[in-house]
Amino acid sequence: MESIRTISSISDLHQALGYEKPKHPLITVIDLAKVGDHKDASGQKICLGFYNIACKKVEGHLLYGRSYYDFTEGSLIFMSPGQVWTSNTHIKEGWALYFHPDLLHGTELGNKIHEYSFFRYDVNEALHISEDEKETIQDCLQKIQKEYSQPIDRHTQKVLVSTIQLLLEYFDRFYQRQFITRSKLHSDLVQRFERSLVEYFQSDLPSREGLPGVRYFADQLNISPTYLTDVLKKFTGKNTQEHIHLQLVERAKNQLLSTTKPISEIAYELGFEHPSHFTKIFKGKTNLSPGAFRSQN
Repeated sequence: MESIRTISSISDLHQALGYEKPKHPLITVIDLAKVGDHKDASGQKICLGFYNIACKKVEGHLLYGRSYYDFTEGSLIFMSPGQVWTSNTHIKEGWALYFHPDLLHGTELGNKIHEYSFFRYDVNEALHISEDEKETIQDCLQKIQKEYSQPIDRHTQKVLVSTIQLLLEYFDRFYQRQFITRSKLHSDLVQRFERSLVEYFQSDLPSREGLPGVRYFADQLNISPTYLTDVLKKFTGKNTQEHIHLQLVERAKNQLLSTTKPISEIAYELGFEHPSHFTKIFKGKTNLSPGAFRSQN
């Protein structure tokens, strides 16, 4: 089994990259061009114990999961603690912001960072930024570097965390912009999802495999579950789970009205292990139990 190298602290990261000692124990901004050939091209699997936001222009490919991605044009990728990646590249230019979860303890951002869903996107769902957006990001990075280069005092954490949060809000805005500018691509994605959803419930897969989860359809579309949900919410107002439940309720209505099958049998055919779970979802969407719906129609 291939080993995974875990880097848990900012200090260990600097040492691994052959970089100068960090000026703050919990946060750093690194010029990736200065470490490009030192460790980044080793091909070793790496697991970081902190958040990583990186903008790279590289020669080569980044391996994330089981797929390779080309980043010769430069783009932003986001990783949360515990994610594993492998890089086989020569970095031409770029930067990376690393910050440890301990920096966020006791702060508003520490309680809400999970709301920034782009930390759970796959690498192929990277953020592509304009020149104006690059300037905005650079301004925030410079403020962060300036702050952690000063002696630490009681204001340091608050200033650093508030600037990180501002940066994350910009990234969220830029992703929303990307959803709009790539609306044709995402519209096609929504249509492919809806087609896959209908095909699943029209087949015998529910009775054989059970009720499908978000991951099933994300895998079918070769995207992350979080990205799929964000795209669907942006373009339809409903998340992936809501779409799944609406489709199964439509299939259930058809079965209830066109057959005399017992409700338990319909529930099993739709992928439910327990009819009571089916009844709960059906009533939640129609305000009627399956039996009441059948009798009233």
